[in-house]
Amino acid sequence: MKPSQLRTLLENAITARTPVLIKGAPGVGKTDLVTQASETAGADLVISHPVVDEPIDYKGLPAIREDHAEFLPFGTLRKLIDADRSTVYFMDDLGQAPPAVQAAAMQLILARRINGYQVADQVCFMAATNRKRDKAGVAGILEPVKSRFVSIVELEPDVEEWAAWAACYNLPPELIAFIRFRPQLLFDFTPTSEMKNSPCPRTVANVGRLMAMGLPESLEFEAYAGAAGEGFAAELMGFLKIFRQLPDPKLILMEPEKAYVPDDPATLYAICAALARLAEPGNMDALVVYAAHLPEEFSVLLLTDSERQNPSIVNTRAYAKWAARHHSVMT
Repeated sequence: MKPSQLRTLLENAITARTPVLIKGAPGVGKTDLVTQASETAGADLVISHPVVDEPIDYKGLPAIREDHAEFLPFGTLRKLIDADRSTVYFMDDLGQAPPAVQAAAMQLILARRINGYQVADQVCFMAATNRKRDKAGVAGILEPVKSRFVSIVELEPDVEEWAAWAACYNLPPELIAFIRFRPQLLFDFTPTSEMKNSPCPRTVANVGRLMAMGLPESLEFEAYAGAAGEGFAAELMGFLKIFRQLPDPKLILMEPEKAYVPDDPATLYAICAALARLAEPGNMDALVVYAAHLPEEFSVLLLTDSERQNPSIVNTRAYAKWAARHHSVMT
């Protein structure tokens, strides 16, 4: 599933108190989506990491009570029993947990009861795991545990959805433009025992954080290579060279009819990103004039990215006229 599809599924599952298991490569956004879905559903989120848990964490501590012994719930288990509002209990990296911990968790997921204690009706169980081929320490999930989840779904990255997310979190426009130009580099995950990273949504976002630091150009390649691999860094530096040699986007908006219109895709992606960053109601007339000189797909890209950067532009007459002319591709 794409992130938007999975998020919708999770929101509905939380409302219905239905357990779902998410699988996918490291860094594709599994935890973030559970967090977002919980917020949208108005649920509290409790995140656990079974790989560092003990079976006793799911059973409680043994204690003497008057003339008998029993297990007393504590910590997170106590929260699940006492929950008085919608709560998501998310078991992250479940596939890395030892079998004994998985078996203890299994009782909670299906029976919703352990050692005589009932989990509150407001609690919904969710879990995530990497795949065996990801070399993330996943030995597997017990068959009875897997079948406790109503559905097991795999999360796959999507470039346009990542671009929308990146714009909302203020990642550099030039990085977003680069990923659009080289979409396969959003997710080129290669498991390895070497101490190096490869491109995935998490590591690409880390590159964006490095870019926001304003590093000296002499440090950029090594820093970006450390975040997402040397191949990614080499291609990004080539794209940034193009981006940094663009004409001043402010000058383009001053004379949009006469402004330079590139013909190669890399430069077009770069110039659209630079202009979208400047979009505001006051320059929409000029922006739309320049967009009219661009190839159709880049005209749409420029205006949709401009809207993400500054939603107030949709209230302008220039944007309304442009949207009407491009109705077929905007719906």
